[in-house]
Amino acid sequence: MTDCRFGVTPHGDFSWTQSAIFDFHYPLSMRKMFIFGSIAVTALILVWAYFWPKALFAFVLVGPVIYIGVADMLQTRQSIRINFPVLGRLRYVFEDLRPKIQQYFVESDTDGAPINRNERSVIYQRAKKQIDTIPFGTQLDVYAEGYEWMTHSIAPKDFHKMDHHPRVRFGGKECTQPYDMSVLNVSAMSFGSLSKNAVMALNAGARIGHFAHNTGEGGISPYHLEPGGDLVWQIGTGYFGARTEDGNFSDEAFKANATRPNVKMIEIKLSQGAKPGHGGILPGKKNTPEIAAIRLVKPGTTVFSPPFHSAFSTPLELIQFVKRLRQLSGGKPVGFKLCIGRKSEFLSICKAMVQLNTYPDFITIDGGEGGTGAAPPEFTNFVGMPLLDALAFADNTLRGFGIRNEMKLIASGKILTGFHMVRAMALGADSCNTARAMMMALGCIQALECNKNTCPTGVATQDPYFMKGLVVEDKKVRVANYHKNTVESFVELMGAAGLALPHQINRTHIYRRVFMNLVKTYEEIYPTLPEGCLLDGGDVPFDYESYMKRASAEAFELA
Repeated sequence: MTDCRFGVTPHGDFSWTQSAIFDFHYPLSMRKMFIFGSIAVTALILVWAYFWPKALFAFVLVGPVIYIGVADMLQTRQSIRINFPVLGRLRYVFEDLRPKIQQYFVESDTDGAPINRNERSVIYQRAKKQIDTIPFGTQLDVYAEGYEWMTHSIAPKDFHKMDHHPRVRFGGKECTQPYDMSVLNVSAMSFGSLSKNAVMALNAGARIGHFAHNTGEGGISPYHLEPGGDLVWQIGTGYFGARTEDGNFSDEAFKANATRPNVKMIEIKLSQGAKPGHGGILPGKKNTPEIAAIRLVKPGTTVFSPPFHSAFSTPLELIQFVKRLRQLSGGKPVGFKLCIGRKSEFLSICKAMVQLNTYPDFITIDGGEGGTGAAPPEFTNFVGMPLLDALAFADNTLRGFGIRNEMKLIASGKILTGFHMVRAMALGADSCNTARAMMMALGCIQALECNKNTCPTGVATQDPYFMKGLVVEDKKVRVANYHKNTVESFVELMGAAGLALPHQINRTHIYRRVFMNLVKTYEEIYPTLPEGCLLDGGDVPFDYESYMKRASAEAFELA
């Protein structure tokens, strides 16, 4: 028995049948309209051509449409095209146009995602040195749950007398080459994810503005080195630029890159906010000779970045690995980056630090809201602790173990404005990293095509056609402008609060509306732990008891 609508048997076989074409028990379908219309138009042209042969040229216009319609009906992958030949293709056109229409005509100034129009405008204006003030008051609902603000002082500091370029010294007791880092720097983005023009513009901007540029885990490319800006070299699970042929960590390869004068600090990536706990794959077709040389892999081969490190497997081994890298680098600051997952694992790392009396020079806390490239939606949306919660937890934990002064904390995850910097520092950050804001300073328009190699502004693509649109000489200045103006806005906010130095910011300076008629400070939401309370014999807070029982320096978590 055959489905009379279009020759589809109960077994799913696709076939042309007389009933499929000539059955009229159902209203006339688009398929039938197309078939009859095509036959009628063809016949009409042929009759017309009988009297005027040049009418056959009409098939130049009609022929492709008929061909497309027949192809739509014969293909079996897309139901819309089978049922609505030719016209069904409009769905895919509208699907492609939808994000653009949404961004330019539908969304308001405050509800765009992941970064709303107001925030994007501030970044663009500061990068271009345009007006970044707003008229007629805030557009935010100040009585909405979650609204945050900072306290100001009746005795503010004079902005013009303050240090407009505050820096923080990175380097603990075992570090012999400390680095004075800006309070705002370029977060980790690899060459490969970003175009060579984007990498060069970021690094050249970092050199102009005297701030640091994190390489991402893809290794140190010539485009990181050519402009001469300061680098934070990130080492991921693939050990790109620091590996043997079989993918294990190589002391010799690491030392060759770590001792470069451009490299100021080294960061071990344990996990990232965009996809914590997820590895990566570099397909063979993308593994060009250039990328292979940078990453120390064989060209044309598929290269896997596992979700875990092979150089260590316990907290003690991690801290020993930090010490080893510091020695191999000649005493440069070495730290690690992670998105907080299981709290007991971070507690285990802190126990290992205390046991060995060895500490990283810094820890980068990446929020679960972070991300610049491609990641599975489940990982992007539902894995990893958001930045504010993670930052407060990390700062509290280090205080609880009495080791907060041994290292610096870097906050990373949707840091876009001076207020975001103040907020992060109130929760314990010493400096901040930003990725998407720097991309927007380069010209990113949030087209959301980072994972398709079709970025229209040439930022997140390897397509030479699109890359040509990103002019390094222009964009490097915009990156430097954005950094300068954002840091100055941060300094101005500090002055308004009556503070002269970043380390004076604390949790009492930020308020959040937790309910319509209930407001709390960060200190009330994230109470500061007493110094040393997590050490042996300390008064462990109730919230930490179960995590402490599962924490061990010998394993990331006890069974």
